[in-house]
This record gives sequence, C-alpha cells and structure tokens, in this order.
Amino acid sequence: MAIKTVATNKKAYHDYFIGESVEAGLALTGTEIKSIRAGAVNISDAYIKPYKGELWLENMHIARYAPSSYMSHDPLRRRKLLLHKREIRNLTSKIAQKGFTLVATKLYLKDSLAKLEVALAKGKKLYNKKEDIAKKDTERELQRSFSHQRF
Repeated sequence: MAIKTVATNKKAYHDYFIGESVEAGLALTGTEIKSIRAGAVNISDAYIKPYKGELWLENMHIARYAPSSYMSHDPLRRRKLLLHKREIRNLTSKIAQKGFTLVATKLYLKDSLAKLEVALAKGKKLYNKKEDIAKKDTERELQRSFSHQRF
C-alpha cells in the first residue's frame, strides 16, 4: 500500500488546535485527479461544510490540467467527501458544538486514489499562536546550540 503525500495544510496547524482526524475519499473528475497526481493542488484555505446530510469540501484549489482540452474543470469547485453516514453524523454533531470546525489537513494518494485527511479543529486565539511561535523559536535555538557544541 503506497502512500504519497501531495499537500499538507500547515496553516491549519498554525490557526487551529487539531483534534481527531478521519480519512475521506473525494469525488473528482478525470482532469482533477491528473492535476493532483502532478502535485498542482493547494489546500491551505480548504474547509468542510455540511449540506443536506453530506460533507462538501470548499475552497480547495486544483489547477487546470494543461494537456486537457478547454473543457477542463473549475479549479475552485465544491467537491463531495466520501464518508459513511455514521461518520458524517458523528462529525456534524461535533461541529454543531461551539467553536469547532472541519479542516482539511493533508491530501495524499493511497493506491492511486486521492484521500483527504479531515480533522476536527478548534480556533486558536492570537496569544496561543504567539506562544507556539515563541516555543518553536526556543526549541530551534536549543537545537542550534547543541549542534554547534563539540564533545
């Protein structure tokens, strides 16, 4: 089972506290999967919305596939997530709670099928983001000081 990561959403890890995650399939057209395999995809602004008992991926940009004809796909169209009804009910009940949302964290190819990792997330406040940045800076400085020391 070969897994190739195509895109990760670093912005989501910065802006949200990431909770549980679920693997979801995507309903795609032929030119979309070809563009994903070529790596021409951006999920940094992608989010998931429930609509009529289904989950839809909004704002994921898949570039037009250059070798295709003029009848290519719309890069920002809504895409349906393929999940079991039980999983959809579970996720929609959790996002009905205050402050929770669903974000796309990773897009990967699993045995030539495009899969999306969907995570339950809670928004960070500005001071939480500043604390995270300060912690990363101190860890980076510690790593540098240890790597420069000779024993």
